[in-house]
Amino acid sequence: MWAVSTLTMLVLAGLLPDFQLQSADGDSATRIAITAALGAGAFGVLSAVVWPLLVRLLLLVPALVLGLLVFFLNGSLLLLALRINPSGGAEAAPETAVIVAAVMSAVASATGAALAVRDDDAYRRRLLRLADRRRRSVPACPATPGMVCVQLDGVGHDVLTAAVRKGLMPTVARWLATSDGTEPTTPDGAEPTHRLTPWRTDWSSQTGASQLGILHGSTFDVPAFRWYEKERGEVMVSNRPTSAAELQRRAVAHTGDGGLLTVDGASRGNLFSGGADEQALVLSIAARRRGRENRSRAGYFAYFCDPANAVRTALSFVAEVAREIGQSTRARMRKQRPRVSRGGLYPFVRAFATVVERDVVVAAVMGDLLAGRTAIYADLVAYDEVAHHSGPHSRDAELVLQRLDRSLALVEKAAEHAPRPYHLVILSDHGQSPGETFHARYGLTLADLVRAGCGLPVPRRAEGTHSGAEARAAVRAALGRPVEEKGGRHRPAPGSQPLVLASGNLGLVSFQDVQHRMSKEEIDARHPALLTTLANHPGIGFLLVRSEEHDGVVLGPYGTEIPLAELDETPGPLARFGPGAADAVRRTHSFPHTADIMVNSAHDPADGEVLAFEEQIGSHGGLGGAQSHPFLLSPCTLSAPVGPGEELSGAEHVHHVLRRWLREADGPQVPVFRVREARM
Repeated sequence: MWAVSTLTMLVLAGLLPDFQLQSADGDSATRIAITAALGAGAFGVLSAVVWPLLVRLLLLVPALVLGLLVFFLNGSLLLLALRINPSGGAEAAPETAVIVAAVMSAVASATGAALAVRDDDAYRRRLLRLADRRRRSVPACPATPGMVCVQLDGVGHDVLTAAVRKGLMPTVARWLATSDGTEPTTPDGAEPTHRLTPWRTDWSSQTGASQLGILHGSTFDVPAFRWYEKERGEVMVSNRPTSAAELQRRAVAHTGDGGLLTVDGASRGNLFSGGADEQALVLSIAARRRGRENRSRAGYFAYFCDPANAVRTALSFVAEVAREIGQSTRARMRKQRPRVSRGGLYPFVRAFATVVERDVVVAAVMGDLLAGRTAIYADLVAYDEVAHHSGPHSRDAELVLQRLDRSLALVEKAAEHAPRPYHLVILSDHGQSPGETFHARYGLTLADLVRAGCGLPVPRRAEGTHSGAEARAAVRAALGRPVEEKGGRHRPAPGSQPLVLASGNLGLVSFQDVQHRMSKEEIDARHPALLTTLANHPGIGFLLVRSEEHDGVVLGPYGTEIPLAELDETPGPLARFGPGAADAVRRTHSFPHTADIMVNSAHDPADGEVLAFEEQIGSHGGLGGAQSHPFLLSPCTLSAPVGPGEELSGAEHVHHVLRRWLREADGPQVPVFRVREARM
């Protein structure tokens, strides 16, 4: 590696006029080579010794800022290396030093990776450097298999099978021994190593509910991505750190145990900890004050302390920003429909999700594997972020799937070098349904329609609902800034006007001045035209409201009113939403914090499209289409998730399946309620 760095420095000295390896009077070729060798050696030593210390100090500042300082810090180390070079004569302009250092680190990284692929021991040593640096040695671990779960956020069952069929995900195709993602085909005699199982979410088809259910075994009282709690006067938002911490606390209290990962577990890039002791980039702990108690950004140190990693990720970040700008410009010039705005900070948010978060989380998972941890759960949000703005079946999203497949191959390779065998489980928390936005089709937002039904003035210009993609929360957590609603709307001012919130194609209407959940009769008495206006609008699929006569009713167009108890015999407007819709609606109705009016957008079963109440052309959060149908990809050596003819329904069911697999591997029994978790 030293020779490669020396050669790189010599080449750059010949190409860049402001970078010199000889004195003004000229030196012999031998002396120039010695100067380059000494400079490369000094730069390597400084990178190995000084860089980790700088990164640890920079954890005191927002993590995303660290990525922006990578080039400056690397250039500074190179200038220092040239200054202490005993041969003298070497010098570089500051801006040139940045370029030279970046190229040297990138070349060293690429060369090291290429050599490591050919040498298992070298590859293992490189992966070990990605492990948590605070663990000085890998402790002895059991010989029983561990389990690593990688969540591909937002990748529906339909998207995965289509990607396999198109050859976009060869690693997954190899595991299934298939070319179309359905029936195994073994032309080369290979047997499938994994089985693919679809599962169905609750009504709230979003990460906050699904991941809470998978990791903590409860989705109780999570009616949507965001909702209003009347007794607290607060809007709960699943991707706000304070809300995530509260949801985790409630789930622990509800189930009586700490979570799936409470024994020798690791949680990476998730909204919730799962009870793991090893946590990095976990949103539910990001609200704590900085210090030893807050380890949400510890994963950044483990990754960025290697300058080659830092440079490679920084370069990829810049390339991804340019790629997004090019793709959005092309879509705008072609006048593609549907389309949403992709300007402002979005290119940087996308680059963070598809590059920084992916690289850091994958590196942390590989470190966990090599440390021999028993249960690992990680979330990769790249596809979900891109599909929201480009569409779930777009070429942009397909390119992300290809890169995610390569990440899975890296995890698989690391598992081969782990000190214990591993079961590799891949799953998703929800899918995404395509379709244009409600505002784009009808020229008004759901809030405008509600105001019209209440007889209130409707503003001329409707304000788009802020997207609730998980990547935005990860960026804000990396910046050390809390996730808040615009204008402080997490604690809206009390008043008689309705509060309207959106979660994909699910809308929630709450009356803040009434402390209980209003009934249909009360709403009709207060706003006689509201429920009729909503139910008869062509962009609305159905409403759920409490009823004094029937406990709860589903409302549809033309005066349709069906009690919840009769939905199985007379599904009415729920018929278009497929099996399980009635059960999902009835369960949500039982939640304490269900809104006064629950509004689900219209759904076209022919093309699977819905109408998002947010600015997203790929959405999830309600009922309708592929958003409710994620997948579970599990090793064939484990028992089947469900029996023949049974359906895997709900994130809580997935949680129990994962617990069963841990028991099958003779792994940890998930312990009962832990005092430490209860006091979070």
